[in-house]
Amino acid sequence: MVLIGFIRHGITDWNVQGKALGLSDQPLNEEGRQQAEALADRLLKEPWDMIISSNLSRAQETAGIIAAAAGIPVCLTDDRLREIDCGQIEGMTEEERINKWGLRWRDLNLGMESVHDTAARGASFLEEIHSSYIAKNILAVSHGALIGLTLQHLLPLQFTATHMRNTSLTLLTKANGRWQCDLYNCVNHLSTMH
Repeated sequence: MVLIGFIRHGITDWNVQGKALGLSDQPLNEEGRQQAEALADRLLKEPWDMIISSNLSRAQETAGIIAAAAGIPVCLTDDRLREIDCGQIEGMTEEERINKWGLRWRDLNLGMESVHDTAARGASFLEEIHSSYIAKNILAVSHGALIGLTLQHLLPLQFTATHMRNTSLTLLTKANGRWQCDLYNCVNHLSTMH
């Protein structure tokens, strides 16, 4: 059985400021690096075979910190793990969006990737990993919307809504043709941070 551990990247300055990151290539801030180190300490005690990362720098930096500290190789980057394309709202806070387009800005076509397409990318990645890596434990470093939308797509009764915390760990397996989530949005490792 393949075990997939979805990890949301460490925190960035834009996360703190409430800005939509999307495909903007924002680095981790100091807290984000500390979060990744705390997660690496946790993962050091678990049997992970490899890391696959989104190709955006905040995910790659998170993966690199985990790899260096926990001795788990980063084997691949995969574009399917990238964050949802936020189109014209990228780099903007909710307040800025409302000021520019009004309260119903979500009803406008602002060049955003559809929720369906984002979830389909995530599901495609998981299906390929499940069929390609037999009896392996794979970490996938990705982004909040991609992970959340993928969970809602695969397990709609369990996840009507999601909120992924930075460096959270979510565990997925597939048995008898059905995906299951055995751990969701776990950030116990952050309790060790000061």
